[in-house]
Amino acid sequence: MQLNVNVGDIVEGKVTGIKPFGAFVALDNEHQGLVHISEIAHKYVKDINDLLSVGDPVKVKVLTVDEDSGKISLSIRATEPAPKAEPKKPFSPRNRSSRSESTDKQPGFNTLEEKLKDWLKESNDRQAQLNKRLKK
Repeated sequence: MQLNVNVGDIVEGKVTGIKPFGAFVALDNEHQGLVHISEIAHKYVKDINDLLSVGDPVKVKVLTVDEDSGKISLSIRATEPAPKAEPKKPFSPRNRSSRSESTDKQPGFNTLEEKLKDWLKESNDRQAQLNKRLKK
């Protein structure tokens, strides 16, 4: 029986099997395809069983059809809108010579270098007080 789907078609199917690498989806009584784990969702999928179960109805997009081997590659995530990406902050490595200048610090956040300066000052003050007591 000839399968009546073309690359790019979105069709309904039913999950017939789940393996660590992907899910098998029946498109009709004689044809099934594979949804690779990377095509399950827009987010990282560690375990397909967290998202799909055998018997689940799914909407899939046909990615490839190999007439010779009969293999059909499918995608679930291609049928869903991509999540809006959060704007990325531009990367700005700190210049070592201007490390003590705190132009990009968050309020209330001290760098280790500043903490070290505070600890050294506190230690020197305590040492000076001890020396004064010892001289008396």
